[in-house]
Amino acid sequence: MGQPLAGMRIADFSHVIAGPLATHFLRLMGAEVIKVEPPKGDVLRNYTQRQELRGMAEAFIGVNAGKKSLVLDLKTDFGQEAARRLIATSDVMIENFRPGVIDRLGLGHTRVTQDNPSLIYCSVSGYGQKGPMRDHPAIDQIIQSVSGLMTLSGEDNTPPMRIGFPLVDTYSALMTAFAVQSALLQRERDPQKQGQYIDIAMLDASLVMMASVIYPLLISGTEPVRTGNRGFSRAPTADTFATRDQPITIGAVQQNQFERLCEALGVEHLIMDPRFKDSDMRIAHDTALQTELSAAFATRSATECEELLAKAGVPAGVVRNVSDALALDQLNGRNLTLEVPTPNPHVPSATILNAGFLFAHGGPGLDAPPPRLGEHSAEILTELGMDSFEK
Repeated sequence: MGQPLAGMRIADFSHVIAGPLATHFLRLMGAEVIKVEPPKGDVLRNYTQRQELRGMAEAFIGVNAGKKSLVLDLKTDFGQEAARRLIATSDVMIENFRPGVIDRLGLGHTRVTQDNPSLIYCSVSGYGQKGPMRDHPAIDQIIQSVSGLMTLSGEDNTPPMRIGFPLVDTYSALMTAFAVQSALLQRERDPQKQGQYIDIAMLDASLVMMASVIYPLLISGTEPVRTGNRGFSRAPTADTFATRDQPITIGAVQQNQFERLCEALGVEHLIMDPRFKDSDMRIAHDTALQTELSAAFATRSATECEELLAKAGVPAGVVRNVSDALALDQLNGRNLTLEVPTPNPHVPSATILNAGFLFAHGGPGLDAPPPRLGEHSAEILTELGMDSFEK
C-alpha cells in the first residue's frame, strides 16, 4: 500500500514556518508539493547563523525537503497566469499572505475555483480573513502575546515570557495539515467532488491549543494562574525537584501514585500523615510536603530516581536538554528522523524530523533533498504549457 496522499498535488504559496511546515507534513504523507517562491526566495532560506548555509538554512532544509521550487513574480501577468495554471492542476492550494493580498494578485478563492471547482483552498493568517484585527500583521511571537500564552508560564513574580520555539506556528501547521486532509476526505466522499475553503487563524489555533486552561475559564469562570513547573493539577507532587545532580519532574497526581512515590523514596510515614491524606490536604500543606520530598530526592541521582519511580508506576522524567533527549535509546526504531541529501556542499546530507507517528505500512517519510531556488521552474512551466522564461 502506498502513502495516503500519493498522487495529490499541493500548490504551496506559503513562506517561513506555519504554511511550509503544514505542506511538509503533507509531503511526508506522499503528496507532491510545488513551492512557489518569489525571485529572491522564501526568507526562511536565510534563517541561519552560518554564512555558508545562507540560501539553504537548517530550518529551510527541515521543512522543505522533497518539495519542488518554482520561482514566479506574482506581481506580473506572466507570474499570475503561471500560478493560475498551476492551481488549476492542483488538489490543494495553501497561502499565508496577509488577508486581501492574494485577491489583489488575482489568485483569490473565487477567481481560481472558476477553473478548478474541486480545489481545496486554504488560507493561513494571524487573525483570520474577517474581523477587526484581520489586517494586523502577525508572527508567532505576536500571537503568543495576544492569545495570553505568554502569561501562562513562569512564576507569578516574573514578567511574561514567550515559549522558546515557534509553538504557535507549529500547532497552526498541524491544524492546517489536519484540516486539509479532512477536506480531501470530505471531497472524496462527495459525489460532486466539491472543493472547500479553509480559513486558518493562528490566534484561533493558539486558543484551541490552550484548551486545558480555557475550559475552566469558560465553564466556571476560573482564571488561569501561573504555576511555574507545577502541573495542571496543581498537586505539590506534580512538580520539579532537585536531585544529587540534575532536576527531575514527577507527576504523582492520583492517590495511589502518591502512595507509591512515598514508598519508592522510603518516606512511607508521609502516607499516614493527616496533612497529606488526600489531594486537597496536600495542596493546603504543599510547602511542608515538598520539603520532605526534596530531602528524599537530594540523596539520589536524577536517573536513579527516574528508574526507581518508573518501576513503582509513578510518572517521572529527568529534565534533559534537547541533545540528550534526541540521544535516548527509546527513539531507536521510532522512525523519528530521516536522512536527506542537500544541494549544499557544506552539508551534503542532513538529518530531519519525520512526522512523529508510525504506520504499519505506507507511512510518513521521504528521501529527497530540499530544492534549490527555482530548481524546478523550467520543468513545471513546460508542463503548464508556458515558456520557461518570463517575457
